[in-house]
Amino acid sequence: MANKDVRTWLDEIEAAGELKRIKGADREVEIGGIVDIMMRKMTNPAVLFDEVPGFDKSYRVLANILCSTPRVSLAVGLPPDASEIDLVNYWRDYMRDPRLIPPKEVNGGPVLENVSTGDDIDIEKFPSPRWHEDDGGYYIGTASMVIMKDPDSGWINFGCYRIQSQGCNVASVMMSKGKHGGLILEKYHQRGESCPVAVVCGMHPALFMISGTEMPHGKSEYDYAGGILGEAIEVIKGPVTGLPIPANAEIAFEGHIHPGDVVDEGPLGEWTGYYASGTNKQPAIRIENLMHRNDPILVGAVPAVPPNDNTFFRGFSRSGMVWSQLEAAGVPEVRGVWTHEAGGGRMWLTVSIKQMYGGHSKQAGLIASQCHAGAYANRWVIVVDDDIDPANMNEVVWAMCTRCDPREAVDVVNGCWSTRLDPMSYDHDDPRNSRVIVDACVPFRRRDTFPKVARSSRELDALIRQKWGAVLPPGA
Repeated sequence: MANKDVRTWLDEIEAAGELKRIKGADREVEIGGIVDIMMRKMTNPAVLFDEVPGFDKSYRVLANILCSTPRVSLAVGLPPDASEIDLVNYWRDYMRDPRLIPPKEVNGGPVLENVSTGDDIDIEKFPSPRWHEDDGGYYIGTASMVIMKDPDSGWINFGCYRIQSQGCNVASVMMSKGKHGGLILEKYHQRGESCPVAVVCGMHPALFMISGTEMPHGKSEYDYAGGILGEAIEVIKGPVTGLPIPANAEIAFEGHIHPGDVVDEGPLGEWTGYYASGTNKQPAIRIENLMHRNDPILVGAVPAVPPNDNTFFRGFSRSGMVWSQLEAAGVPEVRGVWTHEAGGGRMWLTVSIKQMYGGHSKQAGLIASQCHAGAYANRWVIVVDDDIDPANMNEVVWAMCTRCDPREAVDVVNGCWSTRLDPMSYDHDDPRNSRVIVDACVPFRRRDTFPKVARSSRELDALIRQKWGAVLPPGA
């Protein structure tokens, strides 16, 4: 049986009532405008755009892919009615003891149904949308895999970096400092060598989620993706670069990034909700081989004001990964972790603990702010007691207002890892930010004397629900 691909997932989400098909929307303003509206409510369906004017009628665009819990659940093999906490626990358990399945090289696959080289290469034949009105161009890669190979160790890495079409056979890639792809690229260029690269612009959403998640340095995302899908990812060897490319990818191209070869890139409305990075010189990919399936689907994950398709899924994966890394660092009694969508799944992190000793809450906050899954572009870390639901912002703000004395419960850490996409990064050339760790737990020394919470006991709640459940609102 062939690997699961984006088409199998489309069948699953359509059966769950999570897909809408739209014909005739143009790529200049209408596709992006429709997606922007659809992303503002998390229950809206994914959208498959057919018959885009000016392009081959069989070339399609898919967007708003992961802006709902059912669609994220189906992508990782959970039932569509899985809850948000089910997804957080899925990622926590998976990262604590990941099932790693290495990829399997095969001789061919659907991605080779159409192959172009030389003057026949044309990435502009695909209807890459202008996702926002003020974008500086057409972005073929927003839900993309950028595949590279470390020249020293042979480590295969792929990450999600934005890819702008720059002509028929040229694309640009923008990578924030400190990202694995940028580190690999720098190694080649420091030696005066060109960096081989492959870009995939349509694949199963599990591969996209892995590409946009902070995996450990030196570990291949292919192994993690295989574990999530429960099967080895079938790959072909790229004819030009030799890099492994998913055999059932929708669209893929490969080439080289030459030292000093840069082009104007941007702006693009990004996941922080701003045009923060502007227009800059970024590495050019000189495309030497283009492959795509028949009736290809260009997959987009559109960054915008949160919530957006580029960040919603990350709330679950990042929460679970931070939880796992806190436990691995020896922080006991972590009861929950949540990254709030308003911060793009990165800039706000809440950790719930059962306090065991003085300094426990401070320890949890500091480690959460700097562990690998929590370090990039973070800004606020809030630590709360285990009676607070970290995903309930009303409860979190209540804890901050009533259990935190800023004199001794607020710490500011400067010089932390950020990105130029952060509108408040204070060093554009070497992006850094400050972050705040807020201890919103009951002070440990006052646990026995702190005022009692004015709320019904769990026992009384149970009695009321049993007798009066018929008159209570659903979910109460």
